[in-house]
Amino acid sequence: MNNHIRFIDLFAGIGGIRKGFEIACAKKGLTTECVFTSEIKPYAIEVLKQNHPNEEIHGDITQIEAEDIPDFDFLLGGFPCQAFSSAGKRLGFSDTRGTLFFDVERILKEKKPYGFVLENVEGLVNHDRENPKDKIGRTLTTILEHLEALGYKVSWRVLNAKYFGIPQERKRIYIVGTIRDYPDLSSFKHTVKTLGDVLENGLETEHSKFIDNLLAYYSIDELEGKSIKDKRGGDNNIHSWDIEMKGPVSPDQRKLLNTMIKERRKKKWAEEYRIDWMDGMPLTIHQIRTFFEHPELEEMLNDLVQKKYLRYEHPKKKVGNRREHDTTLPKGYNIVAGKMSFEISKIMGKKDIAPTLVAMDMQHLYVTDGDGVRTLSLREGLRLFGYPDDYKFDVEKSLGYDLLGNTVVVPVIAEVAGRILDIYCKEEDRNL
Repeated sequence: MNNHIRFIDLFAGIGGIRKGFEIACAKKGLTTECVFTSEIKPYAIEVLKQNHPNEEIHGDITQIEAEDIPDFDFLLGGFPCQAFSSAGKRLGFSDTRGTLFFDVERILKEKKPYGFVLENVEGLVNHDRENPKDKIGRTLTTILEHLEALGYKVSWRVLNAKYFGIPQERKRIYIVGTIRDYPDLSSFKHTVKTLGDVLENGLETEHSKFIDNLLAYYSIDELEGKSIKDKRGGDNNIHSWDIEMKGPVSPDQRKLLNTMIKERRKKKWAEEYRIDWMDGMPLTIHQIRTFFEHPELEEMLNDLVQKKYLRYEHPKKKVGNRREHDTTLPKGYNIVAGKMSFEISKIMGKKDIAPTLVAMDMQHLYVTDGDGVRTLSLREGLRLFGYPDDYKFDVEKSLGYDLLGNTVVVPVIAEVAGRILDIYCKEEDRNL
């Protein structure tokens, strides 16, 4: 049996697909050799070099001829899902040229390896869906057709990292294929862990006016699992007025604001304005009086506007794909701050599972540590994607967050890769 596998790693990022594939090979007693790596982001390349110092990292794959790539057995790639435009094309995109999937396709066509492992965002499943009842959109349909046209037996499935021992809600599509048989992507053993299983303890906590304000109003235990945003309610949410962040708020004003959160989303107000409904609209004082009567209502509202808890504005109307204030309609009072308005969007508890980690959000996600709060360390970030603790990741924190937000979940890749290796090993056994 040929137990030495050669592979290439395209759109490599920090090497997560490769790591998962190597783990899967090792479990089956197979040795591996990466014969070609392509990545263009400089600080991702730096991490790759830290972990694979003796290898050459090649640049832009679109500029590399397929015949110049060494022969290999498996192609790995988390190809970026560009917005495949189908404007004016009733059949969707009929050609993959101009998309980065084309580079995967042309290399498979030229080199004819045994199989491949591809990973992408869950949104690829429904991208460019013509009919809401269709199982998948035209983009994924075209990708699968092109892979099958090359002679591969292709399987795909959306899998969630939280069932693979990773405390993160992260759904991704995995597309795999071999030249011999369809890989089975069903019946994975589920393992569930929580943040407490990956968090470090005793790290330096952070201080700011905002954080100190939070800690003055809530205990550490009370903060765990809380989101901080003004446009939603619920027991697990803290609003800026709960900590009087922008100035003092009376009990009646707090009650008013909490009532407005729910009311501003009701569709009947859009009908009154004769505009398309949107998720939260400004309400006139007349509309507010229908659900909240108070002798000093106008004074309360104007005080909240002055303190910037509320905004006094015209409702918005649809203009093409955008929304613009309609100055012909009466002004109303609207909640100001959304999800990313504060330096902390969520304080994750040790019994929680992290939301899907994306580059922009990670700096706003905090955890409790001792008697304070802090952002995730880069080591914790790596653990939330299943990287082993010996994986080198010597980059600035902000760059690290950017890289992590675009990486893959290593244990899911390992399980998925194991299924294509099952086919490979069975065939090799028959060839003995």
